[in-house]
Amino acid sequence: MADPDGAGAALCERYAVADVDSHIIEPADLWTSRISKKWGDLVPHVRFHERRQEDYWYIGDKKLYGVGAFAQAKWPEFPPSHPKKLSEAFPAALDAEARLAYMDEVGIYYQVMYPNILGFHSHVFLNSMPHELATECVRAYNDWLAEWCSADSRRLVPMMMLPFWDIDEAVTEMKRAYELGHKGVLFAARYDKVGLPRLVDDYWEPLLGQAQDMGLSMNFHVGFLNSPDDLKGAVDQSQKLDFTQESALVLLGNARNIAEVVVSGVCHRYPELNFVSVENGAGWLPFLGESMDWQWLNVGAHHEYPDRLLPSEYMRRQIYGMYWFENRSLRPVIGELADNLMFETDFPHATSLSPGPASESPSPRDIIDRSLTGIPDETVAKVLQHTATRLYHLDPPQRN
Repeated sequence: MADPDGAGAALCERYAVADVDSHIIEPADLWTSRISKKWGDLVPHVRFHERRQEDYWYIGDKKLYGVGAFAQAKWPEFPPSHPKKLSEAFPAALDAEARLAYMDEVGIYYQVMYPNILGFHSHVFLNSMPHELATECVRAYNDWLAEWCSADSRRLVPMMMLPFWDIDEAVTEMKRAYELGHKGVLFAARYDKVGLPRLVDDYWEPLLGQAQDMGLSMNFHVGFLNSPDDLKGAVDQSQKLDFTQESALVLLGNARNIAEVVVSGVCHRYPELNFVSVENGAGWLPFLGESMDWQWLNVGAHHEYPDRLLPSEYMRRQIYGMYWFENRSLRPVIGELADNLMFETDFPHATSLSPGPASESPSPRDIIDRSLTGIPDETVAKVLQHTATRLYHLDPPQRN
């Protein structure tokens, strides 16, 4: 690497950039190779869809989505077109060694890994299979992800899924996955949507208390724990105008999650537990904090709860966000929440920073320079590297 400390070096060469939201496209045999055959077709599996001429994920007879539906990076056609077989996808979306080479190419040192099927179809695991099997599927996923990341456990960072439908199993799996090397928890704020208690309820204390003790962050990824009711309003992606509108609004989805943990008292009860808004951008965070402060004072909540901080104070203490494509809306966030902001690419999804034949995106290295040039070095270092390495307890980089 040429003169990484030089004034003319790209920012990604001066820092070990942490991409705190990326995804792996799950292999077709992830679960069928690890789960007992006694469960038959209820085990998530892939089979060919004749009418669509595409490989699809299934649970029983319930069709989920095509195996390449989230693998648009480098794909030559605009979404919703995507690879119809895993063999057609960009290798870095599936293979760990190819991913590491791609990270080197685009100026990324660390990548935090999130799921697709378990994340975006969690309601199916909850509602379409016995909880015993769903828990086995979670364990199998956590095992597979740790193995995948072992190609370079310093740079590839696994995030655990938990069987949230069983609090005792969730506590046990958190301990087990932590020992496997997982650095945080994929979680949701509104479990009441699926009939479980709200996070402020004592029901969650064993899990939240343990996460706080272990230094594990709770990460709210957009789309996690969507229910069928949430999906009823989904639009046809081929209708570009509608899809643009709906997808932009989805990227504000974590505002409700952040408000839930801040205002309900979860942050107050667990003062050392951190919460992360994943794949939701960051431009809205200062407004949300200011809005909650206004309402908190305006309705007199500060008199009813005199021991509480202002909502924005909890946000500065315990809430983290991230950005990828933002530019104009980024500067106010840096001014307000410089210690709470990180960088992501969302690779290999359609919205990711993945230049290609049908993508308007510049490369991550170009986005980083465009968005952070002129920002004080101390702040840039936090946004690109140090906040993530502290939050996720990452090992220091090894540079050639």
